[in-house]
Amino acid sequence: MNRPLSSSLWLLLATIILVAALLPFDGLISQRAQALPPAIVAFNERITDFGTFAWMIYGSGSIAIIAYILHRVFRSAGFSSKTKTAWRLALYFLVTIGSASALVHFLKFVIGRARPELFLEYGAYSLTPFAHDGLFESFPSGHSAAVGSFFGAFAMLAPRLRVLFALGALTIGITRVVVGAHYPSDVAAGLLLGLWVALMIAFVFARQNWLFRLDEKGWPRPKVSP
Repeated sequence: MNRPLSSSLWLLLATIILVAALLPFDGLISQRAQALPPAIVAFNERITDFGTFAWMIYGSGSIAIIAYILHRVFRSAGFSSKTKTAWRLALYFLVTIGSASALVHFLKFVIGRARPELFLEYGAYSLTPFAHDGLFESFPSGHSAAVGSFFGAFAMLAPRLRVLFALGALTIGITRVVVGAHYPSDVAAGLLLGLWVALMIAFVFARQNWLFRLDEKGWPRPKVSP
């Protein structure tokens, strides 16, 4: 079995197990999280929008365009090499985050889970597929998928710091429960979806010899030099 397929199956299995484990407690955890002291909820409200796709996509897209233009305009060997690396880095983030965004919004639309703010009316397990309504787009969490792909990309590029990046993604994911936007299982699914996309795009880049190389076991590893 090839590495992308085997890693996809393992992450899918992990997602199923984690979501299944959290589902029975979604309503209880969500209600208790929202009942935390106002100061804690307010802090989470201030940092939760770090996990929006828009600034990540626009930021990485802008950097990719600027770096590509500089790479084409300036031909000195050293500068050209640096701008080429910068362009590919920004492109990796753009493709990773953009793909995660497209996938998570498709799943939200198809699944149609009611958000926690509708808990009293619909409960924690109501599904209304193709609702065209943001109130029925709880699963998976978009913010969690965004930070999962964002920090997942960093973890692929700097694996020694992956624990730090995982904590960053988890922190934003937890805020989505505290502010009442998502259930814990939504967050778990979003984080793992984002990580999966970061890994799959790393495989694609490694096969182009961009930023990554495939090691002896077939896993994408960051290149030491451009």
